[in-house]
Amino acid sequence: MVKKNWIKGILLAIIVGSLLFINHNYINIRPEGIREWILSFGIFSPIIYVALYTIRPLILFPASILSLAAGLAFGALWGTVYTIIGATLGAVVAFLVAKKFGKNITKKKTSNVRVQKVQSQMEVNGFFYVLLLRLIPLFNFDLISYLAGLSKVKLSHFVVATVIGIIPGTFAYNFLGSSFVGDNKSVVIFAVVVFILISVLPLILSKKVRSKLGFAKTQEKR
Repeated sequence: MVKKNWIKGILLAIIVGSLLFINHNYINIRPEGIREWILSFGIFSPIIYVALYTIRPLILFPASILSLAAGLAFGALWGTVYTIIGATLGAVVAFLVAKKFGKNITKKKTSNVRVQKVQSQMEVNGFFYVLLLRLIPLFNFDLISYLAGLSKVKLSHFVVATVIGIIPGTFAYNFLGSSFVGDNKSVVIFAVVVFILISVLPLILSKKVRSKLGFAKTQEKR
C-alpha cells in the first residue's frame, strides 16, 4: 500500500511538472494576466472571489483552479485566508442544500457501500469524521458537505471541522499559485515541492484513515 501511494506521489509530481512545461513552452498562459483580471475589480476583488467560491458547489467548478487563482492575485497569506472563507461558505451552502432537500435525496438511496458507511459514521461523531475527511480527502470535497447535511451533523461542528481541515491543502494551492508571479525559479521549485509533499501525505495516511473510518479494503471485499 505504501509503495502504491509513493507511485501516486511520483505521478502527481510528473503531472505538475508536465503542466508547467507545456504552459511555458506551448500554451503560455501568463499568471500575471490572471492576476490582473482578478484585481481589476479593485477593492471588491476579495468579495467577488469569496462570492464565486461560495456558489462554486452549485456549478461544480473545480476548487483547485480558484485556489491557485487566489494565490496569484492575493499572495500566499491573504489568498489562503480568502480561500478558507470562500470554501467554508461554499461548504455551508452545500450542507444546507442537502439538509433542505434531504428527504428527496434519501429516497434514492445510494448503492455505494463506502458512502453509506461514511454517512452512518457521521451520525455518531460528525466533527471527527468531517475533520478527517477534510484533512485526508478520500472523497470529493462537495460530496463530504452533502453527506454531512444528510447525516444530521451539527452545523457548528461541520464549520469548525471544515475550517481546520482545509488549512494545509488551501495553503499549498495558494502558495503554489503565488509563486508563479515573479521570476524567482527557486521559489517556484520550493512551492511545487511543498505542494507535492502536502498532496502526498494524505495518500500515505489514507490506509490508516480508511481503517479508522471503517471501510478498509479488506472490509469492502466482504
